[in-house]
Amino acid sequence: MKLARKLTIALILGIFAVTGVSAYVRVTREIAFFETERRQLERLLGRVLRASVEAVAQSQDETGAQDLVRHADDSVSDVRIRWVWLDGNEDGAEARPAVPVDELSGLRHGRQIVRSQYHEGDEERRYAYIPISAPSGRAAALEISESLQQQRSYLRTSVLHGVVAALVIATVCGIIAIVLGLLFVGRPIRALCEQARRVGAGDLSHRLNVQQRDEIGELGHELNAMCDRLVDANRQVAAEIEAKIAAVEQLRHADRLKTVGQLASGIAHELGTPLNVILGRAKRVRASTHATEELASTLDVITEMAERMTTIIRQLLDFARRRGPRLGARDVVEITRHTLAMLSPIAEKRGVTLRTLERSAPLLAEVDENQLQQALTNLVLNGIQAMDGGGTLTVDVATTRVQAPRDEGADTEHVHITIADQGCGISPDAVPHIFEPFFTTKGAGEGTGLGLPIAYDIVREHGGWITVDSTPGVGTRFDVFLRPARVDAATDRART
Repeated sequence: MKLARKLTIALILGIFAVTGVSAYVRVTREIAFFETERRQLERLLGRVLRASVEAVAQSQDETGAQDLVRHADDSVSDVRIRWVWLDGNEDGAEARPAVPVDELSGLRHGRQIVRSQYHEGDEERRYAYIPISAPSGRAAALEISESLQQQRSYLRTSVLHGVVAALVIATVCGIIAIVLGLLFVGRPIRALCEQARRVGAGDLSHRLNVQQRDEIGELGHELNAMCDRLVDANRQVAAEIEAKIAAVEQLRHADRLKTVGQLASGIAHELGTPLNVILGRAKRVRASTHATEELASTLDVITEMAERMTTIIRQLLDFARRRGPRLGARDVVEITRHTLAMLSPIAEKRGVTLRTLERSAPLLAEVDENQLQQALTNLVLNGIQAMDGGGTLTVDVATTRVQAPRDEGADTEHVHITIADQGCGISPDAVPHIFEPFFTTKGAGEGTGLGLPIAYDIVREHGGWITVDSTPGVGTRFDVFLRPARVDAATDRART
């Protein structure tokens, strides 16, 4: 059974009980009040009639007294008054008391006797007897009787009115209880149950519109708060799951890199010597004066491919078995100039102009010179290869204040290297993967997918980071941030 229905039934039963007890008490009190009033009225009426009758009997005779009693009886409609004899002599039915004479023995001692609920035929009447002194000396009394039908009718009416009032009150209160129960109990409880079912089914998006300021409203607020906490917990669990998946992928990637390192080491040992022999013999034959033009062209191709294979093997070894950086205060401007000078022949061959902003003062950073040069070489080569139709590749070195990734502290000063090309750009879908090993967007034979990952790992090992900003069809810009050299290290560098 619903809670609202239980409350309504309990309220209606309580109202019935209260109204019933109230009606019973009220009717009982009225009966007692009527009984008291009747006794007082009978006593008063008896005393007055007794005095009047005895006075008439003394001054006149018993017949005059009896006439007075009959006249009094005729003047009152609801009460019947009679002169009755108590000695048991046969004087006619009109002179005999309605109550048996033997039950009225107390009248001989001057007491007033009242007999209620005594039936006279089908009628229930109330009788009161007042003894009087007759001149003849016979035992006589005044019989005052009243029908109880009116009292019974009044009681039935009172009971009926009480029942009707109880029904009306119970009905009205029941309707009010049902309405209030549905509004403040039934409907909110049903909403809470539906919300609990949704939460159990995993739907945490719905929130209860709680407007009540009672226990049910407080429960609704707590249920909404629980949903919010569950949403946060689910997000946290999802983030932890993603982190674990990423960790597993990194472990798998590390395992693949270990395998690559082993393969690269084997390739270096197995192919290094034959490649050096092929490269040396090709150069030796190419230097011979007897080589024809066609043979020289073929030897140049053999030399270029052998050098390319050697470079790929070296990159694999460097990526899989790279040693830690040997940090020191080095001039990043000078390293950048040397790198661009080394790569200028390749840039000229592809129609690319290398441009750098002139810096008069050195910018020192804590770096390994050889590894930083390798990272810059890979980034610059990537830009040159991205410009098939030529263009300008700009390299700039400066200092800037920036906040390091995953650092909640204030901005600090870093050495900032910018490498911007005017190439084809990188699609937004490929940007998150460009620093992954063996990922490349270049055509077959143009890239190994190791240049950018090697540069990324070198900069990260130096305590810096690389960001990329690319627009397809416009160009790509790589920003390298490095920690500046300490003051004492820079002083030692200047002295040496």
